[in-house]
Amino acid sequence: MQVLTSYQGLRHSYRKICVGLGNFDGVHLGHQRIIKRLVEYARENQGTAAVFTFEPHPAMVLRPDAAPPLLLAPELKQRLIGSFGVDILLAIPFTREFALLSPEAFIREVLCAEIGVAAVFVGYNYTFGHRGAGTPETLRELGARYGFTVEVIPPVLVGDQPVSSTLIRGLIAAGKVEEAQRYLGYYPVFAGTVVSGAKRGTELGFPTANLEVDSQVLVPANGVYAVKAVVDGEVFLGVANIGVCPTFAGDAPAGRRVEVFLFDFHGDLYGKRLEVSFTRRLREERCFRSVAELVEQIRRDVAAARALAK
Repeated sequence: MQVLTSYQGLRHSYRKICVGLGNFDGVHLGHQRIIKRLVEYARENQGTAAVFTFEPHPAMVLRPDAAPPLLLAPELKQRLIGSFGVDILLAIPFTREFALLSPEAFIREVLCAEIGVAAVFVGYNYTFGHRGAGTPETLRELGARYGFTVEVIPPVLVGDQPVSSTLIRGLIAAGKVEEAQRYLGYYPVFAGTVVSGAKRGTELGFPTANLEVDSQVLVPANGVYAVKAVVDGEVFLGVANIGVCPTFAGDAPAGRRVEVFLFDFHGDLYGKRLEVSFTRRLREERCFRSVAELVEQIRRDVAAARALAK
């Protein structure tokens, strides 16, 4: 998949461009339905499958104080979108000037004049243009006028619950990672660079990788989790603690941290990029009366996480 940051003149470089529009935050099951249908249609019509999204998320530009945390880091979002066979990802820089485009101006100037769309795919609740005035019905009406096909994908249900990014954020924020997986189609995943820590885990017999936390990406609720981590293309099981290490509150750095102990890993992790998938919440984070009590609990956490993998 080719990642582009500009849509100018795209119509001259690719044939029959079919575009999926949306933020696709989390690329959850609803988003996946849109992307799969887009790719299917493009292949059937010898066209080009393109996903049009914004970086950063528009809310981070228009309402930074109220912007929701992201479900996926941009690098993971791009990789997941590419895994469905998309030819082009348009990661377009979002600006306040762009936000002033009316729905029809967006269609006329961007989709038609520059991209030359043959077909557009959106979710049932998609909005676009200045103040979100454009709707799927707007697309249908203007698509008929400007000469492109529009497909609106209905809500994807898990049981009787429509899949949505808002719902998934609430589940992850509450530590309900197994339930979130039902709507995402994969376990909540966090990517971070391993940084130097207090090396207290090594002293306790459980050396941990301390991950740098991106404040824009949602991290599950504080607690201890069974995880799967990818390091240099290899998968390792482990346990992760998210929180503030209350047992060592007096000499621990301020702020939330993600610390991961990988089973059967031998080597240096400093500076490496880890992708950690949270598969089960084992317990809440709590303060222990002694180091010995903490070590015993970590042993139980490790045993519980190993047992889940059998």
